Amino acid sequence: MMAQLQQGGPDEKEKTTALKDLLSRIDLDELMKKDEPPLEFPDTLEGFEYIFNEKGQLRHIKTGEPFVFNYREDLHRWNQKRYEALGEIITKYIYELLEKECHLKKVTLPVDAIETEPKSFIFMSEDALVNPDKLLVLIHGNGVVRAGQWARRLIINEDLDSGTQIPYIKRAIEDNGSPEEHAIYVWDHFISQSAAENVFFVAHSYGGLAFVELMIQREAEVKNRVTAVALTDSVHNVWHQEVGKTIREWMRENCCNWVSSSEPLDTSVESMLPDCPRVSAGTERHELTSWKSFPSVFKFFGEAVKAKNSLVKPTPTRRSNRIKYEEF
Repeated sequence: MMAQLQQGGPDEKEKTTALKDLLSRIDLDELMKKDEPPLEFPDTLEGFEYIFNEKGQLRHIKTGEPFVFNYREDLHRWNQKRYEALGEIITKYIYELLEKECHLKKVTLPVDAIETEPKSFIFMSEDALVNPDKLLVLIHGNGVVRAGQWARRLIINEDLDSGTQIPYIKRAIEDNGSPEEHAIYVWDHFISQSAAENVFFVAHSYGGLAFVELMIQREAEVKNRVTAVALTDSVHNVWHQEVGKTIREWMRENCCNWVSSSEPLDTSVESMLPDCPRVSAGTERHELTSWKSFPSVFKFFGEAVKAKNSLVKPTPTRRSNRIKYEEF
């Protein structure tokens, strides 16, 4: 019996080696793809059987339920591709809202681009360059978000108000997005040519870094034209960006950063950096800071206008560690 086992030993090793060799030649990713449905998705919201209801919430047409990411169990890759396809449709939907509901026009950049040159675009109101009173500029962060959006995840999982810039746009109409070089280009070709007496910025996340870079490159112009700047969880850094003393002083007087925090809205938040005041946005969620601080931002702008008209700097006043502003 022992002799038989010893004779069978090499055979078992050969089988094991052959099995390992076979497994090494199998592409597990390709094997998984064979078990998943084709990556073919509808090109309309209706095709996905979703629609935005009267509250701006994405809901299933038949069930009325919110969006479900795990549409097919154990097929994460397919579910992710489905989510991305829906996101692209929503981006186009937001563009349509900007043009049809907010009455903005799409402007291609560069303004003198040739047909084969890479292009970008911004949205702006018809009177953006001729309105003698005010001009509001909105700059989104980086990532998958596009013009008109603060956060795609909020648009899909919560509502249009919290995830898009539309409330800011509508509010500005009642009473444009990019990092560094793009912000400077838009300033040079559009904002600087505006007839508005008061120019305001709302810059979220990386948009705050883009604004600070704009200040570095166009300091005198920005100081002369911009009345107030609202940052929402800005990722700018005055040391890393080598911001000069005069800019830091201007930011302390004319900017305010609403940051993610567990503290109540407008509560002062300490900072190790010598730039603008930091206050709580009333939420710990980065992507919600622009929406949660919405009423405070416009109150801040209102105080800035009154201070400018009375030749007094727009410094916030605190009561019980909460910032109070005059109504805009």
